[in-house]
Amino acid sequence: MKTKLLFIISLICAGLSVSAQDWAKARLEKSPRHGEWVDVTYGSRTVHCFIVYPEVKSPATAVIVIHEIFGLTPWARSAADEVAAAGYIAIAPDLLSGTGPKGGGSSEFPGTDDAVAAIHKLPPEQITADLNAVADYVKALPAANGKLAVAGFCWGGGQSFRFACNRPDLKAAYVFYGPPPDEKDVQNIKCPVYGFYGGNDARISATIPATEKLMKAAGKTYKPVTYEGAGHGFMRAGEQPDAEAANQKAHDQAWKRFKNLLGKL
Repeated sequence: MKTKLLFIISLICAGLSVSAQDWAKARLEKSPRHGEWVDVTYGSRTVHCFIVYPEVKSPATAVIVIHEIFGLTPWARSAADEVAAAGYIAIAPDLLSGTGPKGGGSSEFPGTDDAVAAIHKLPPEQITADLNAVADYVKALPAANGKLAVAGFCWGGGQSFRFACNRPDLKAAYVFYGPPPDEKDVQNIKCPVYGFYGGNDARISATIPATEKLMKAAGKTYKPVTYEGAGHGFMRAGEQPDAEAANQKAHDQAWKRFKNLLGKL
């Protein structure tokens, strides 16, 4: 059932408009914040990451930003920049690192369908190991204060929920329209989980009641919010030049909630 749900989710995500994202690229180019590429290496594997630093005086909380099923796109990097704008170190790992046609990552795939297919082949244990390596790296930075959170979108939303089951020092996990983890893993969650869902995204939002029941039974904190009229992927779709009003409204409200929650860490 879980595998079937993830397959359906990938079809939904793949059906969304993911263009060249010139608007996202333009926003990144205008950002006053320092963003750079870094390689996080562990064992024989290297994870290519985009990191953005906030313009603040004191060491900051770090947030791992997990991309959609399309890989580390310009929008995913601009989302990291937005997190940094709020005062946090944002690091967005390319979990497709090393899987591209030339051994590179997301940018080497000729189209979104190819990236989606590659995402499906990623071993779960590799994803966890990648995220743990990135977490260790960012926590150790001189500009970091030692606090760590994770946020993800679409496929990345599901991975952020799953990472909460595998990383005990997380202060919070922010799940943007992603599926819940396996029931057996929920007991391992040590941090509060905050959900952001679209009202017109029944295949994902339909999982909320069962997840609420499961998390409550396990004694875990799970606080979902559903944004009426918004579809799947509204955080990206709400920023596009042709954004529908409901997606744009949900995007704005969700960013406000997200930033308010981050401020309480």
